[in-house]
Amino acid sequence: MDNRKILETIRMLEQENLDIRTVTMGISLLDCIDSNAENANRKIYDKMMRCSEKLVDTTSEVSKLYGIPIINNRISVTPISLIAGATDLKNYVSFAKTLDKVAKNVGVDFVGGFSALVHKGFNKGDRILINSIADALSQTDFVCSSVNVGSTKAGINMDAVKIMGDVVLDLAYKTRENDSIGCAKLVVFANAVEDNPFMAGAFHGVGESDTIINVGVSGPGVVKCALEKVRGESFDVVAETIKKTAFKITRMGELVGHEVSKRLNTGFGIIDLSLAPTPAVGDSVARIIEEIGVGKVGGHGTTAALAMLNDAVKKGGIMASSHVGGLSGAFIPVSEDEGMIAAANTGTITFDKLEAMTSVCSVGLDMIAIPGDTPASTISAIIADEAAIGVINNKTTAIRVIPVYGKSVGEEAKFGGLLGYAPIMDIGSTTSEVFSNRGGTIPAPIHSFKN
Repeated sequence: MDNRKILETIRMLEQENLDIRTVTMGISLLDCIDSNAENANRKIYDKMMRCSEKLVDTTSEVSKLYGIPIINNRISVTPISLIAGATDLKNYVSFAKTLDKVAKNVGVDFVGGFSALVHKGFNKGDRILINSIADALSQTDFVCSSVNVGSTKAGINMDAVKIMGDVVLDLAYKTRENDSIGCAKLVVFANAVEDNPFMAGAFHGVGESDTIINVGVSGPGVVKCALEKVRGESFDVVAETIKKTAFKITRMGELVGHEVSKRLNTGFGIIDLSLAPTPAVGDSVARIIEEIGVGKVGGHGTTAALAMLNDAVKKGGIMASSHVGGLSGAFIPVSEDEGMIAAANTGTITFDKLEAMTSVCSVGLDMIAIPGDTPASTISAIIADEAAIGVINNKTTAIRVIPVYGKSVGEEAKFGGLLGYAPIMDIGSTTSEVFSNRGGTIPAPIHSFKN
């Protein structure tokens, strides 16, 4: 690498908020299945500790070696519904507490995988796990949960959608002392992927290796700075600039991923090059959209700008690596993006506009604070709407809405750290009770039949 490129990379790291957002170790728990719950929990604890005990020290060493900030260390595991289903327990909180204990002992930020995949129906373990989510997440600190309720191949499990509305509201109540923060650790998916390193939706898919390292890279500030140099140029130039920037970011992530994997003697999985913002100034996806030319994020042109950004990021990443995976693109979490927060506070960006944007971005309705008195049926309908966007468009979508107990439109919820803060958004007052109570399945779309 010549001196100019070295200096360019240093500038990205020091001035433009480029970082490795997460190194996530995926661990298969399939060999921990046991009909005795106590034995199963012991096996899980022993295996997770054995595999991950050196993770944090290793990423620290690699960070110092290359001078690249690594912000988070995380673990994802096989969906717990598949493991705990072999037991005769009626509640899986003990499994969540085992995951939490590992997180605290190893020193990681989150553990993902208190999860169930119910896009085509329920197994015994799925129902028990879903009914355990509110207790599990309110009684642990680092455990994250996800439920996949739909897929392009299967359609949408509306029975699961209805239940998840109740679960979200129950979890909001049980963590009401902290602005219902438990809901920030729960994601409802359509078309969930097996190698996502980002929380709260990470889990280790059954098709993955026994252990794996997945890396999530983030650089909204880098992309914005690159676009500042091409102001007034055509969209062709803008797209090419984003592609070249994503290429550089991906290369850095792959370098770190391979080094961490080698030192831990485990496989290297994927680079997820999602532009994941933070509440810090200069680290915002919203500001990229405004740099492209939209006066204020949420204004006319926002969806088109986001579509181009998402596509160009993916193209640049695929040019740089054969191991691009996860979600990869652009996230639009309201509470975690200072530009989104500002737009929500002024009313420029609305809940409906955010939903439209999810049709072209990496995930979906993410970290959105809504009134605490929102009915469960309305939350279920929001989940169904977002799942439909994913199912019809054959893409991953997700819902992480937070009904903040005791607060209403115009007030603010504070979550802290990377989770940030958010104004309570107006979602209207129309009822969706009849819709949400129908149950059954919304069938798979016609274009799903491709065999």
